[in-house]
Amino acid sequence: MNTSAAHGARERLVVIGGDAAGMSAASQARRMRGPDELEIVAFERGHFTSYSACGIPYWVGGDVEDRDRLIARTPEEHRARDIDVRLRTEVTEIDVDRGRVRARDLESGAESWTSYDKLVIATGARPVRPDLPGIDASGVHGVQTLDDGQALLDTLARTGGRRAVVVGAGYIGVEMAEALIRRGYEVTVVNRGREPMATLDPDMGRLVHEAMTGLGITMVDDAEVTALPTGADGRVRAVATADAEYPADVVVLGIGVRPETTLARDAGLPLGDHGGLLTDRSLRVRGQENVWAGGDCVEVLDLVSGQLRHIPLGTHANKHGQIIGTNAGGGYATFPGVVGTAVSKVCDLEIARTGLREKDAHRVGLRFEAVTIESTSRAGYYPNAAPMTVKMLAELGTGRLLGVQIVGREGAGKRVDIAAVALTAGMTVHQVAALDLGYAPPFSPVWDPIQVAARKAAAKVRATG
Repeated sequence: MNTSAAHGARERLVVIGGDAAGMSAASQARRMRGPDELEIVAFERGHFTSYSACGIPYWVGGDVEDRDRLIARTPEEHRARDIDVRLRTEVTEIDVDRGRVRARDLESGAESWTSYDKLVIATGARPVRPDLPGIDASGVHGVQTLDDGQALLDTLARTGGRRAVVVGAGYIGVEMAEALIRRGYEVTVVNRGREPMATLDPDMGRLVHEAMTGLGITMVDDAEVTALPTGADGRVRAVATADAEYPADVVVLGIGVRPETTLARDAGLPLGDHGGLLTDRSLRVRGQENVWAGGDCVEVLDLVSGQLRHIPLGTHANKHGQIIGTNAGGGYATFPGVVGTAVSKVCDLEIARTGLREKDAHRVGLRFEAVTIESTSRAGYYPNAAPMTVKMLAELGTGRLLGVQIVGREGAGKRVDIAAVALTAGMTVHQVAALDLGYAPPFSPVWDPIQVAARKAAAKVRATG
């Protein structure tokens, strides 16, 4: 339904969610069309807009001293560009048939309807918070927003003890464990998987486990949390599993996230197998002419497997916002898909992956060879050459590159970008081995570690026929 006649000649774009995807979309739409043509209203239930959630562990750990350095653009800066940002306002309902949203002011409780001609859903993801005894106790923190980060820092400042338990060992769990170690806490990580970093194969996760243990972090793997016992004051005092209790003065949840699509589901919009919104290549919600969605609340095409996945990353969210804003502003742009590239670190250990793991390849029925090589970040004779391990998967028959995982010291992590480009281009390991990469002893061995792995993978593919 077009409602522009109800509020003048201008069209109205409503954005739900004021972080990466939502405000990137709003900003790009404003570049495309001026305020005399397009009114833009953005609802955000928190206190901040356009901030780096990925930077929160580094703020908590002290690498970033000032919270505001994580904010790319303030609400005032958006408003100066004629974007009506409404903070502490939560959208509670989407009425697709009538082209409107209902929102509640979280300070006053007042509710009102706002009509739209075009709608952007950028509701992000919500942290997994299992229904366990004590999960809502004081001292238990998720870390998803700047408000969450500030609440955790406030707890750390007033807590007398120095024992922290992190539940979960994915990206957030590993990064928060490092942040708490840097703050002088005794850190235990309780992980339900065989190894930390489930985005890696277990043999590569083992390298991360060894590094974390070397930092003094107590690793508890293959453990299911059953409760968070509390003291008489109502504060958390431990994390319990079936076999033990781990004392805690503060608990950080790093179990992962799920798409925040409650509003979309209630509005009857289509969701995928992973709970994310389904869109076309222009990020228009399927079956809707004037509704787009992007960021952590959508599912995206995996270019390697050909299947839809939920991959919540800020890089994707910002790209989605640019594409949505272009389309909502009257242009045309598409999002081709992803290869699942991610990089992280725990102290000086760099962890990177792109493409498929072994279990991903098995799940989609691909036959493959996997190789693992040891190399260094520089020529072995050059000072400070650091070790790295590279694992590579190649498809049998075609030799197509399927995935790469890297664990190593300085200079290891960003090498994954070579593999990400190769995956996006559909290259074979034979082609990767022949790439004309830059070489000098301070930067790499004469054969880059990625190419060493590609040569080994190519030889195995040939040997298998």
